[in-house]
Amino acid sequence: MEKEAKLYGIRAIIEAIKSEKSIDKVFLQKGLSGNLFKSLESLIREKKLNHSYVPIEKLNRFTKKNHQGAVAEIAPIKFYDLDYLLSIKKKNPLYLILDQINDVRNFGAIARTAECCGVDGIVIQNKGSARVNGDSIKTSAGAIFNLPICKVSNIKDAIYYFQGSDIKVIAATEKTDKTIYKTDFSKGCAILMGSEEKGISSSILNLVDEKAKIPMAGKIESLNVSVACGAFLSEVMRQRNK
Repeated sequence: MEKEAKLYGIRAIIEAIKSEKSIDKVFLQKGLSGNLFKSLESLIREKKLNHSYVPIEKLNRFTKKNHQGAVAEIAPIKFYDLDYLLSIKKKNPLYLILDQINDVRNFGAIARTAECCGVDGIVIQNKGSARVNGDSIKTSAGAIFNLPICKVSNIKDAIYYFQGSDIKVIAATEKTDKTIYKTDFSKGCAILMGSEEKGISSSILNLVDEKAKIPMAGKIESLNVSVACGAFLSEVMRQRNK
């Protein structure tokens, strides 16, 4: 199984970012300072990379070498931009937008279902999204390698971009009376899925073209996000294969 590579040292990480390597996450030592370290912090903020501040003990577990207070994980795949997704000419394309889904196994399961259902690309946010690593690749059964994944600075950017390209954005949310069975998925669309804990934020829900929900009959009122995504994509396939 291909896994993410780790990169150690402040200068090495700075150069990797500048050369546009697919940085999945940067771990920075708490309480560290210095001009070079500050330069790395500034570059991370500029590029809006996923990062966190951790105790030195965690960095020491990554390597016995001199990490200088910084370790980066380089994703085992190439990330694409929105222009690339739309450059793949296809009638009635289908995309997924994942908002605040940070569990790697849920992400892997979604990617596996998406690949099987003919999704043309998945959009995730730079910060706060599940990392594309060995666990997510394994859960996806390798589907991640066959599916373009796009990282954006803000989910709102993706929504505006799709809408400007005549791609309807449909949010999966219980905050509507309209079910997936009354929603038209036959034309080009992007399905927006939120996390189980937070759902889709109200500011983002206000931007979408339509909202749809899965009708529930049991006492538990919510599904695992990967299962919910499967229900949505199954309905898309049903409509498109009449």
